[in-house]
Amino acid sequence: MSTLYLTHPACLDHETPLGHPECAERLRAVERALEQEKFALLLREQAPLGSREAIHRVHPERYVEAIEQATPRSGIVHIDGDTALSRGSFEAALRGVGAAVRATDEVMAGRVGNAFCATRPPGHHAERAQAMGFCLFNNVAIAARHARTAHGAGRVAIVDWDVHHGNGTQDIFWSDPDVLYCSTHEMPLYPGTGAMSEQGEHDTIVNVPLPAGTNSRSFREAFDFAILPRLEAFKADLIIISAGFDAHWRDPLANLNLTEADFAWATLRLMAIADSQCKGRIVSMLEGGYDLDALAKSTAGHVEALMGM
Repeated sequence: MSTLYLTHPACLDHETPLGHPECAERLRAVERALEQEKFALLLREQAPLGSREAIHRVHPERYVEAIEQATPRSGIVHIDGDTALSRGSFEAALRGVGAAVRATDEVMAGRVGNAFCATRPPGHHAERAQAMGFCLFNNVAIAARHARTAHGAGRVAIVDWDVHHGNGTQDIFWSDPDVLYCSTHEMPLYPGTGAMSEQGEHDTIVNVPLPAGTNSRSFREAFDFAILPRLEAFKADLIIISAGFDAHWRDPLANLNLTEADFAWATLRLMAIADSQCKGRIVSMLEGGYDLDALAKSTAGHVEALMGM
């Protein structure tokens, strides 16, 4: 089966302050990486605008309106010390939602085997009614709710290997017995959540905090022994990946020592479970990754794995 790649030029128009790590160059680095000849068979589509209906399955209407109203006509305004809005931010965020929904539609319908969405701003720190950590709307959460509501998916699993804990995704699904959230992340590190004891109301939150300096071997052992057995037991109808690449050793915002090969390995491990349990259905959404070279190489390895190369 083929791999669908979704992005949109409007995601470049989400401007952040000079020197901010979450910048448009990140998306350009991903685009250059996926222009290589070996990715010629990628199915490429531009992300549509996401609907309010899809967003409101996760975020209250008043929150969405507040983000829209706060979006400036010029310049940059700050939601907090890390998270900014510019004239193009709201459309960029809607394109991220649209990518998540379109990818889920295509994968759940069996028209493609899996999908990778490269949009910005990222999403996994966005809580139900709180933007933070560079994030406005929680794209993976929106994809999960869309899969359940529009496609009848009984259970959805989200695996998050971004170096920062996805506090927003955890917040949204804390009380949901039908969504499994699994995260590996450095701790202590922003946002300060993600302790192993944080398990959710129905034991569907699986946090695997990693100490600074964690290397490939330790990461893979944690993934194999703490994440994959829970995923296998859950028997999801769809697996969604919060694909952050800032656990790479080159990344300036964290202190783990992974390589691009580790992300490809993790992708293949998830694909094996998806193949055995849910017809290979995987939707992957770009999250962090702030060293451009590491981001490009890690994304390339991730997408190669999705394509079965």
